[in-house]
Amino acid sequence: MGAWDVGPFDNDTAADWCGDLDEAAPEERPVLIREVLSRVAEHGDEYLDSGEAEEAIAAAAVVASQLPGGTAVDTAYAPDFLLEGGSVEVDDDVPAIAVRALDRIVREDSEWRDLWEESEESYPLALASVRSIRATLEEAINQ
Repeated sequence: MGAWDVGPFDNDTAADWCGDLDEAAPEERPVLIREVLSRVAEHGDEYLDSGEAEEAIAAAAVVASQLPGGTAVDTAYAPDFLLEGGSVEVDDDVPAIAVRALDRIVREDSEWRDLWEESEESYPLALASVRSIRATLEEAINQ
């Protein structure tokens, strides 16, 4: 895993996905977000690849940033359109899909989890990052 920190955009896969999202036409962005989140949320019991997890975490962070009370995206590895003050409209059901995706990522049958657990020092921080995104999404769902 090419990660340089524990944030949702702080790895090669997420940064690449954010570049693809940034280059997509504005009307295609919600589709790309839904696709990556749905793929992970509906993954089932098979072992989840870290690349899929990293993309879904980035997508969930993008969704959370667009919600009331969401954390603004401010890292250079996030999509440029967000850093420039842009936004993306997501359907009302997407935060719930994102929560299911994040819950799937932290399960035991996840390469993302296995890789982070190898670093006793960083795993709690990576998990806290995911949980923070999840909390923002959950709050929006419950409003």
